[in-house]
Formats: sequence, C-alpha cells, structure tokens
Amino acid sequence: MIEFSILKNSKRSKARLGILKTPHGEIMTPAFVPVATLAAVKALRSDEVVATKTQILIANTYHLHLMPGEKVVKNAGGLHSFMNWRKPLMTDSGGFQIFSLGFGRDLGVGKITKYPTKIERAIAKGNQPKFLKITDEGVQFRSPLDGKELFLGPRGSIAIQEKLGADIMFAFDECTPPKVTREYMRHSLARTNAWAKQCLRAKKTKQALYGIVQGSSYEDLRKEAPAP
Repeated sequence: MIEFSILKNSKRSKARLGILKTPHGEIMTPAFVPVATLAAVKALRSDEVVATKTQILIANTYHLHLMPGEKVVKNAGGLHSFMNWRKPLMTDSGGFQIFSLGFGRDLGVGKITKYPTKIERAIAKGNQPKFLKITDEGVQFRSPLDGKELFLGPRGSIAIQEKLGADIMFAFDECTPPKVTREYMRHSLARTNAWAKQCLRAKKTKQALYGIVQGSSYEDLRKEAPAP
C-alpha cells in the first residue's frame, strides 16, 4: 500500500514537502527520479545508483515488454530482484512511446523544448504519426527491434506492469507533442481519461496506480486530467 502525507506547505506558493511511503521504503518529495528504461540506469550498477542517494527509479513498460519480456522479469522475482534494487520503483505505462516513436520521431523533437512555437506546424485533430496508429482502443506500434507490429492499450499496459511488479504503476495515456491544436488536445485528453478508467478497472494487484496530467499548454484541459 502507498501512503502520502504532507510535511510542509509553502506560504508563498502551492509548493509542498511530503513523504511517500511504499512497500520498499520511503521517499521524500519532491524527488528526482532517474530513468532505468530497461531495468538499469545507463553506465551505473544498482549499488552505484544507491551511492548517489537516489530514492526511486522508473523503468519502462514498453521497452521491457520488448526485451526481455515481462514474463522473464516476473519469473526472476519481479523488477526489484531482476535489477537488484531494494528501494521503490515506478513503471511508465508506455504512453511516452506514443510520442517518442510517433510525432516526436516525425518532427525530430523531444517532449520538452524551449521553442515550441518554432515547430513548423501544430498537430491537428485527425493527424496520425507515420510509424504508429493511435485509436480509442490503444496504439498499434512497430517494434524498433525487429519491425513487428505490436498493439498496446490500457488493459495490456496494466497487465504488463502487474507482472513487472513495481510499487507504482502509471495509467496508459497519450503523451502529445509540444505543439498541438486545442481540438487535438481535447480529443486526446478525452481518450486518455477513458483509458485511465479502463486501467483502474483492469487493476488486480495492490500496486499503486497514478494518473498522468496531460492537456499541453491549455490550463483548463490540464485540470481535467485523470488522477485514479
């Protein structure tokens, strides 16, 4: 089970200090979370990551599904045993790959950019990336390893994450490009909200399930983002 308590609120802003209690230890928040995409932080052993006083890591559902596969990880005792990491873990849902292998690849941009207005065009409602297809049911990917087609949706993402066994799972969402039209974002957010509900219904374990705030630069839409 996950417990969160606020230790202190800023008198000047909405900033806060808190403590997040997980089955594998406590996390003082806010916290920097290094990325361990394939169950490893690049160039570092797990004991070296511990030496940096890192509190929590995040691994990636999509890439671990491709290699070595969630069944291999589960048979090894779950992510904590597989990567020799005794502290808290999160798994991303695969939603970021909708962007990175889709419009991000098409446009040659990352999710965070200082100059979103310099992107030639905003993605409009009805547009699709060249190398994957986004539908209301999920996303049809093409594996970067062997080119095979791979479908991933909210229920499948949760099933994979449950086998991986991290303390915190993420709801499946569409991570959008830095620049999208309001119409595209509204449609995308409605789909992400629907996926969040499907993820919640599909969840069978005691792992925590976190929602993702989408909405791009539209503040009113961000307020509609899910929080299962």
